[in-house]
Amino acid sequence: MINIPQDFSEKDVFSTVEQFIEGKGFTIVDKDSERPWGGFLVIEEGRAESFIQTFFPGLSVEDFKGFDKLSPKILLVAPGKRLSWQYHHRRAEIWRVIGGEAGVVVSDTDEQTPVKKLELGESVSLQQGERHRLVGLEQWGVLAEIWKHTDPENPSDEEDIVRVEDDFGR
Repeated sequence: MINIPQDFSEKDVFSTVEQFIEGKGFTIVDKDSERPWGGFLVIEEGRAESFIQTFFPGLSVEDFKGFDKLSPKILLVAPGKRLSWQYHHRRAEIWRVIGGEAGVVVSDTDEQTPVKKLELGESVSLQQGERHRLVGLEQWGVLAEIWKHTDPENPSDEEDIVRVEDDFGR
């Protein structure tokens, strides 16, 4: 788990998380720190098994059978910010809080439910088509994420986001 001091700037948060991830032996192949809600780090695909072992205790590659491609990422959500209320056509996701705190909203319909606080170490599984929203609470939230691509012929990407509602007008 990673500790992020509350007084850190956004730049310091991203730098600290990058150092932590690289210190665990992972290669960051892409990053986006310009999202209005925070950002993400994309981890080398070939390290998915090690990523699962490191950040998802109790799960193994066997739990991902049938998914040819797994995309490990780290999400960073700023205090008081929310990702869009969204769903995906070509992926399911698993998140686990590895630093700070975060909340999640999930629903099978377009109607949002109350925010559920995720404790440090807690995981949430999101099914293909399930509406969801990651919510920043009082401090930065750092989450390990695995995409399970549900369409092997057309793997999911950042364009596979159906926004039902968005705080940032996207």
